[in-house]
Amino acid sequence: MKKNFSKGFTLVELAIVLIIVGLLLGGVLKGQEIINNAKIKRLYNDYKGYMAAIYTYQERYNALPGDDRRATTRFSGCAGSNGDGDGYMHDEDGTTWGRYWEHLRCAGIIPGSGSNHPSHPFGGRVYINYNDYNLSGHTLCFTNIPGDVADIIDSTNDDGKPNDGSIQGHASDTSYDPARSYILCFRL
Repeated sequence: MKKNFSKGFTLVELAIVLIIVGLLLGGVLKGQEIINNAKIKRLYNDYKGYMAAIYTYQERYNALPGDDRRATTRFSGCAGSNGDGDGYMHDEDGTTWGRYWEHLRCAGIIPGSGSNHPSHPFGGRVYINYNDYNLSGHTLCFTNIPGDVADIIDSTNDDGKPNDGSIQGHASDTSYDPARSYILCFRL
């Protein structure tokens, strides 16, 4: 009598393959989580760095960047225009948005040149505004922040509410929606 043996994988071999696939998948997902956490940490560190840059400029030159009446004298050949000294880091007519970046760069406080807005780890831009959401005074804002990231930053460093506290993402929302993107603003 001849025995028929079918060729294929044994149960043990299939189990080993499934374990290897599971480990690889787990490693990829954990790697993505590590990358996302690093981006969150970098964004918050960027905020702290820009705050320090603004205060350094103010301490060094007794003026706000973007509002400095003597910027072209201080940084000959670098600063394209002076501020008007009214206490705002931008002109109310909206024609010189970003001049604060130029003043900070000309002073050598942040890297780069010109008045282009810097970008952040999630691909949006960074800008300074006045009276955003329910915040009074100057605000440092980051555009295009995923809702889950905004929630993590706000919850970790403030009150976790997009319409309250010193970090805000919306004037009337009471919680962050993970499916939306936000402009996350920090009170200066």
